[in-house]
Amino acid sequence: MELSVGQTASILLHINPSEVASLNDGINFFRNKETGKNFIVFKDGEVLRACKNLCKHQGGTFIRDIEDLDSRTVRCTKHNWKLDVSTMKYINPPDSFCQEELVIEKGEDDGISLVELNPPNPWDTDPQIPKDLETGELQITYLTHACMELKLGETYMVFDPWLTGPAFARGWWLLHEPPSDWLERLCRADLIYISHMHSDHLSYPTLKKLSERRPDVPIFVGKTERPVFWYLEKSGINLTNINAVPFGIWQQVNEHLRFMILMDGIHPEMDTCIIVEYKGHKILNTVDCTRPNGGKLPTDVAVMMSDFAGGASGFPMTFSGGKFTEEWKSQFIKAERKKLLNYKTQLVKDLNPHIFCPFAGYFVEAHPSDKYIKETNLKNDAATLNQRINEVSNVITWTPKPGDILDVGRLLKDPADRDGIVQMPPGTKIFKDSWDFDTYLDAMYVSSKDEIFSYTSWVIEYFTWAGFKDYNLVVRMIETDDDFNDLSRGYNYLVDFSDLSFPAVRPSRDHAYEEIRTRATVMRHVVKNGLLWDDLYIGFQTHIQRDPDIYHHQFWNHFQIKLPLSPPDWDAFLMREKQNKNNSQSCNMM
Repeated sequence: MELSVGQTASILLHINPSEVASLNDGINFFRNKETGKNFIVFKDGEVLRACKNLCKHQGGTFIRDIEDLDSRTVRCTKHNWKLDVSTMKYINPPDSFCQEELVIEKGEDDGISLVELNPPNPWDTDPQIPKDLETGELQITYLTHACMELKLGETYMVFDPWLTGPAFARGWWLLHEPPSDWLERLCRADLIYISHMHSDHLSYPTLKKLSERRPDVPIFVGKTERPVFWYLEKSGINLTNINAVPFGIWQQVNEHLRFMILMDGIHPEMDTCIIVEYKGHKILNTVDCTRPNGGKLPTDVAVMMSDFAGGASGFPMTFSGGKFTEEWKSQFIKAERKKLLNYKTQLVKDLNPHIFCPFAGYFVEAHPSDKYIKETNLKNDAATLNQRINEVSNVITWTPKPGDILDVGRLLKDPADRDGIVQMPPGTKIFKDSWDFDTYLDAMYVSSKDEIFSYTSWVIEYFTWAGFKDYNLVVRMIETDDDFNDLSRGYNYLVDFSDLSFPAVRPSRDHAYEEIRTRATVMRHVVKNGLLWDDLYIGFQTHIQRDPDIYHHQFWNHFQIKLPLSPPDWDAFLMREKQNKNNSQSCNMM
């Protein structure tokens, strides 16, 4: 086995000759008793393939799939993802991901070793020896949700500023009241990191206020396949200093400060995380990454920040029919939140940072029309996660409140120094109780009354622009009011994505089917501006039924990530429709 420059190889498991001789055709499970790690070996005659027994979604364990008669697939115990080990491709969700395969090396004793090839850790480039920190030199202030302000010597850095307005159309609102001087803090920032395009991290209402005061503030994003700021030009917001940097390369800010942006192992086209290093002390912010940097992360960090809450999806609260009873949804949500707590606890234990802070989960479905979602979409509590971490490790935990300040230097010197966490002044408002709903909902209402929706052909124009086809799925789209009741004058139509046609009735062939009921004001706002469907799905703006009950990864992935970067040309559309109308009237007069 030849290694590339800087690459290392790790033997994860040795299987002795007798165990090799007794391998069954199909799936075989192994466990390294010393490390506790689990593996799968697939045998097909003389051909062997192997991988970790670790689902790449959220690190769940695979078991045999009792529905598999050929002994080729395994099922994850967390979310029922299925992996075909004979191909190392996931079949649920279909046409989605591939599992990383291990190298199989034959030994002189006729045994085999499972080997993982490891590229060099990029953060080990030009290593820095940690230097002593003075009190107040390295501080982290929590503002709200995923927004942190870092004081790094004389430099100020801000993470993911969502500080006003909603996220995901009108579905998410801030749980915590940010400090009253949040805009001044943003304006004084020397650099701002925005992890990805989701609107609870890339907040256009927040950036609009910032751009009016300081349009040249340096903003840094990862160089993802889909530009983080793809919507900027359409938004009318004037930000003039946006920098997309390559992954895994230190960005030197000054003598003592540098940062490195890393991609997500599940969604490399969109999600990112970041390591900030000041005087050799690392701050790791994994943000929302499902598998940050493919699961390879530094273990010598001073501070780690991570999401924790769950509930950032329309599934299963917005689904109905079949198994989706209220009791099933309640039990599913309870189980999922418990699994997430276990996963985050184990991750923090494994990485063993000096200090851990759960963040990026402080949102609420505050609008009165979303009362059902608010009551059913129960989330993990940050304090509960921290308590569990304290039970299994010596990691210092911080459950932040708006305005709280963490003094990293003080806590590194003396973990028992509770004054290292300066809490907000007594009487500070913690939870928001007013969100100015009308300002943001009125803007969507204006979009929904646009002239394009007076022509029924907008449906053909939009989905032709979207460009998703050659997939055996028929979707019925139904426009509703805020309570998901049918609109008397709303659109109700079918889209056949096998050939991108718009039939009056469902086709007679066998096909997958979904019924998607959407709030008309939000759907039309999304259509008018060519926005991603995260606003619909993550924002709880849909009610969904599907037959059969499977997740169509290609469909949702396209509308949530892969829509064209330029919006539909509605001006040209209106010109054509008006010309067609004039031509039709002229013909009728002849």
